[in-house]
Amino acid sequence: MQSIHVDTFDDWRDAARRLLASGVSPTDVQWIGGAERSLFASDAPTVSPDASTAATVPNVPKAFLELARYVASHRASGRWSLLYRTLWRLTHGERHLLQVTTDDDVHQLMQMRKGVSRDIHKMKAFVRFRKLETGGAEEQFVAWHRPDHRIVRLAAPFFARRFSGMHWSILTPDESVTWDQTSLHYGPGVPASEAPDEDALEDLWKAYYASIFNPARVKVAAMKREMPVRHWPTLPEATLIDDLLRQAPARADAMIQTNEGFAETAAHFMPERGDLVSLRHAAATCRACSLHQCATQTVFGEGSPSARIVLVGEQPGDREDIEAHPFVGPAGKLLDEALKQAGIDRRDVYITNVVKHFKFMETETPRGKRRLHQKPDSREIYACRPWLEAELAAIGPQVIVCLGATAAQALFGRDFGITKDRGKVMRTDWCDITIATWHPAAILRMQDAVRQAQMRTQLVDDLASVS
Repeated sequence: MQSIHVDTFDDWRDAARRLLASGVSPTDVQWIGGAERSLFASDAPTVSPDASTAATVPNVPKAFLELARYVASHRASGRWSLLYRTLWRLTHGERHLLQVTTDDDVHQLMQMRKGVSRDIHKMKAFVRFRKLETGGAEEQFVAWHRPDHRIVRLAAPFFARRFSGMHWSILTPDESVTWDQTSLHYGPGVPASEAPDEDALEDLWKAYYASIFNPARVKVAAMKREMPVRHWPTLPEATLIDDLLRQAPARADAMIQTNEGFAETAAHFMPERGDLVSLRHAAATCRACSLHQCATQTVFGEGSPSARIVLVGEQPGDREDIEAHPFVGPAGKLLDEALKQAGIDRRDVYITNVVKHFKFMETETPRGKRRLHQKPDSREIYACRPWLEAELAAIGPQVIVCLGATAAQALFGRDFGITKDRGKVMRTDWCDITIATWHPAAILRMQDAVRQAQMRTQLVDDLASVS
């Protein structure tokens, strides 16, 4: 068993090349790095195979090297051995291994990369520079940040491009980096105590943050996921959050009363009676958003008024806009097939959309020829939402199936992810069983035949689970 000490990607790459050229199997290597190095240094000498053998190392896919740079910044102790095992497999008959996303090693690497990428994103979002009072002619700025992973060298080039005209330093517990307006210089990590105190620039930033804070979109749990509490001490705007949250209900009411940030909604066109027939007639006159100006007509929901299951899509398409019936185009045909395979009679369900008018790309061909769908924006969804709520209230379904991300987010909130949460049974205000699955149109747009078949199967399985 050979013991190899590494701390950085460059260390690992050089050692891996030598080991690979010498034919050393992953099972014969013990990788030691970071804190482990001090624990094992006394009895684990570094092994350096003959560098002259490096010429025999086979070519490695560029995608792997890029992936390895990210994974090397992860804090997981087994990252070095995982990388070398994958490298060994890539160079010993599994050239296309990285394309096998179901492979355990590949999946683990991708998850590590995802974690590092997300950490880089948070560093870009949460670093706040403070001006140092040096007394010199050159202004200097410094920031302290505590990332989850060792990402300074991956993130620093972004700050060099973004703040190229500043002389700045970013300090983290692992490593520091300084930009002198010409090049980046790296040094050892420093504790938070060495970060500067607040300066006058923070008052300007706080005023800006307070002005853009939208009380109508406050979701505390989501905010804490995107802005972890542990980063708050370094964010000047974080000192405002408690007060802004306390004021949010009153500010949201004021926005609604003054129509600030809210377009006219379908609520202004609601009939006195709430049955489906009355709603359909009233929806034909809806002018709550501008989509009615280009669409041929309103496409309201259809189906049994006592349906146990309600299917909710995004919006009508080209054929639906012309024929005034939901899901009658290519996506509708695929949905019909899926319902049949799931043992559901379409005549027994109610099918509708979140948005009742067809939105298409303005540059496309005029009516009579196929127009390409364009996703409705949040204002249009908000304006049309009362029609969907009225339909659900009139029917009182036992099950709601959201077809696609737009429908799911309309019912579950903007944080819902169709890939992550598809098929999960959740409770909404309208019934206890609400799930989301793929929109048939998304399946038709999928270019990968294998993936398309998988999505079709998942659509059928999701429908069957609530049949």
